[in-house]
Amino acid sequence: MHAPAERNKEKLLQALIQIGQELASITDLDWLLKRILNISQDIFHYQNALVRLLDEDTGKLHAVASFGYPDDDCVHEDLILGQGVMGEVAKTGQPLLVRDLGTRKNVVPGILGARCELAVPLSVGDRVIGVLNVESTQVNAFSREDIPPLMTLAGQAAVAIENARLVSDLKKVVEENRQLAQLNEQILQSVSLGIYTLNEQLRVTSWNHAMELMSGIAREEALDRKVFSLFPRLESEGFADRVRRVLEQGKPERFRLNHRKLMGEVRVQKRRLTPLKEGDRTIGVVVIIEDITDFRRLMEQTIQSEKLAEVGRLSAGIAHEINNPLSVITYGAQLILREERLGEDLQEVAERIHSEAERLQTLTGGLLSFSRHQGAVKRWVDLNSVVEDVIRLVRYQFQRQSLKLEASLGDVPGVYVDDNRLKQVLINLMLNSAQAMGKAGRLDVTTLVPQKGWVEIRVEDNGPGIPPDVLGKIFDPFFTTKKDGEGTGLGLYICQSIIKEHEGRLRVRSEVGQGACFTIELPVGDAE
Repeated sequence: MHAPAERNKEKLLQALIQIGQELASITDLDWLLKRILNISQDIFHYQNALVRLLDEDTGKLHAVASFGYPDDDCVHEDLILGQGVMGEVAKTGQPLLVRDLGTRKNVVPGILGARCELAVPLSVGDRVIGVLNVESTQVNAFSREDIPPLMTLAGQAAVAIENARLVSDLKKVVEENRQLAQLNEQILQSVSLGIYTLNEQLRVTSWNHAMELMSGIAREEALDRKVFSLFPRLESEGFADRVRRVLEQGKPERFRLNHRKLMGEVRVQKRRLTPLKEGDRTIGVVVIIEDITDFRRLMEQTIQSEKLAEVGRLSAGIAHEINNPLSVITYGAQLILREERLGEDLQEVAERIHSEAERLQTLTGGLLSFSRHQGAVKRWVDLNSVVEDVIRLVRYQFQRQSLKLEASLGDVPGVYVDDNRLKQVLINLMLNSAQAMGKAGRLDVTTLVPQKGWVEIRVEDNGPGIPPDVLGKIFDPFFTTKKDGEGTGLGLYICQSIIKEHEGRLRVRSEVGQGACFTIELPVGDAE
């Protein structure tokens, strides 16, 4: 690949931003690897490319995707750290360009007659997860100017690969919890029900085996006895009034009570009272008892399992949201790398890179340690400035889709928030609207004071709107209307969690064909 001409830099950088957004939406690992290679071929015009991923348990590099290589065993053989150009890159975490392979001893053959090779690491934070490699039969086919754009692609690809792995792992956790919930339901359905009948005088006329086990009273002992002589406490527990109402009105009753057995043990029971009919006349009551004490214990265990799974869900949410600021950082970084002197415009870009890098560092900190919770870092900020910053970040996306983006910023007081997290919410809401509107539409962003002590940010589009059956589920984790592989269903769930951390509210109203309006409500608080 030859270094792009100066006039093509902007086009290449914009292409890389689009690539990052595309890779961020793919969660199927095999498809993601294929897209990475296709992008290498389409954008950089490589004749071949090879991706190896590192197995941290064995320390070996496995070939997982390639094009332009012969179909033989040498490419698919595993490499150890330090072996060949790719092994050395995986070991050092630094890109490596070998202009003439004939001058190097430690070479692992790839394409036939290879003379020049360039490899860059696939890194997430400080951790190398694999290597992206290209070769050529020409000496000096690649130069050092080829390294920055390939490193940019590799950085985006590495985050996307890690994101796909996390989503895959989390889906397994969700499936395990779904199976556990299903098992609990099966247990509930398999519980033997206690059934007995009473006549109009409230005497026992039948008593099944399950009732013997539940009560410890044999059938012979229970028959023809008044139920309240068997269980004196039922009177005070409200059971008597229910039975008499069923006899008088002939309508079924359901209720739950904490029943204290004869030995003093308290059991949680569901009771269904059904009228026993003879023609139109009620001659008795059928009592069905379901002991749910053990089931409730199982449910508490399930809830505890869900709490553990929540740690994984949050880490996936971080991986999902990291791609928006990453696109901005990538764009600015590439401009800086290609310019020795910074003008006023590039100075502004550099400052924005610093701001977004801080937010990225916060997100990756949570990714590297699932169990360490990092709360919001709040400070007093100008709300309108935060909104203006976000609009500058997303305006390119709206222009690319020919969408209108208008802001109406009112006279609002400062707010005590984590501005990076608030930006994360606004970026997500605005890009969701852009995706919903497609190639035509308008988004209005408004700030105002609806009532004393509160400020609002409204993000309102004129897109297709949200169907009623979907509207109530959009903040649920892993709920998505996107196609498989295009989204994790965690974006709005994360947004709502962030706003709750700030003691605010995130609401939505929408009608089909009338667009959607998301409203962020934040308390102003006391400046002191």
